[in-house]
This record gives sequence, C-alpha cells and structure tokens, in this order.
Amino acid sequence: MKAIVLALACVAGSVVVAGCSHTPAKPKDDTPFHYLLDRTSEWTENKVDTLPALPNARDLIDFDVSQNTPLHFAVDGKSLDVGSDGVVRYTVVITSPTGARNVNYEGIRCDTYEWRLYAGLNADHDGWDRTVANDWTRIENGNLNAYHAALYQDYFCQNKVPMGTTKVILNNIRMHRTAMSQIK
Repeated sequence: MKAIVLALACVAGSVVVAGCSHTPAKPKDDTPFHYLLDRTSEWTENKVDTLPALPNARDLIDFDVSQNTPLHFAVDGKSLDVGSDGVVRYTVVITSPTGARNVNYEGIRCDTYEWRLYAGLNADHDGWDRTVANDWTRIENGNLNAYHAALYQDYFCQNKVPMGTTKVILNNIRMHRTAMSQIK
C-alpha cells in the first residue's frame, strides 16, 4: 500500500511540476506601442461650402470678453451652428468705439481648443472674402481681446465637446449664462 501511495504522490508531483514549467503562448503582436495621447485622430472637418448671410443688427447677440477692452463683441444668432464634427461655427461682429466693424465667419473646434477663420467681410462691405481664411490655430488666452477664449470657455465648449445644441448655446449667450455661472 505504501508503494501505491508513493507512486501516486510521484505522479501528482510530476504533473504539478510539469504544469508549472509550461508558460502559455503569448499572442503575437508586432504593432508598435503608442501612448493614447500620441495617437493621431481620425477627425474629419465638415465641408463649409456655403457661407451664411451677412449679419443683420437685429440678430446680433452681445457677449462679454473683458472689462478692459473698449471693443464691443456680438455673435450673429442666425449664423451659429453646432456641426456634427464638433465645431461651433458662427459670425462674429467686433465694433470699435468709433463705429468701425470687423465681421468674420469662424469656427471653434472644441476637442482641440483651436479656432479657424473661414471668411471675412469684403472691402465693399457687401459680401464675404474667403481669401483671408486660415487653418486651425491655437486659441490664445492672454490678450485683452481674446474673444475666442471667451466664446470657447463661457458658451461654446465644455469637456472638449460643444456645450449643447445650437438652441442651447444661443439661449445661454442671450441670457449671459456662462459655463461658470451654471456650476452648482
């Protein structure tokens, strides 16, 4: 009987040792490792083939940028659009104390904190000029007239996505409900 128990113990020990010495095969993965933040995105911008109508004074909605600037800032409510690409497009009207106006059709990309100029008011003040368009540019915070930062942070974007639908954003601008004023 001792011989049988000894034989079973040897067999069981051999199985355990054999099982421990076998390492499972790793799946073959030859792809290089990339950190999540280093990955290139597959984002594609919606085409901007048509531009909105030039703004009317009755459709302008004022917004604050800084108490230190003499300029007056407004968004054309009829032009504002939240695109399926995460870009908020709008017409901005900047007026100086002497009445000079700068009118631009722009976009703010929420996921990258960037802005883009699509067109500006032409020299005759009767249409758009696309030759002034630029590519995506990082939004600057430090300028007194940094209206892009004010629009991004106060009304357009939150957590790298648009703050809501076109209607929600327009209502927030009309009521001067900034993102900070909505935190409870």
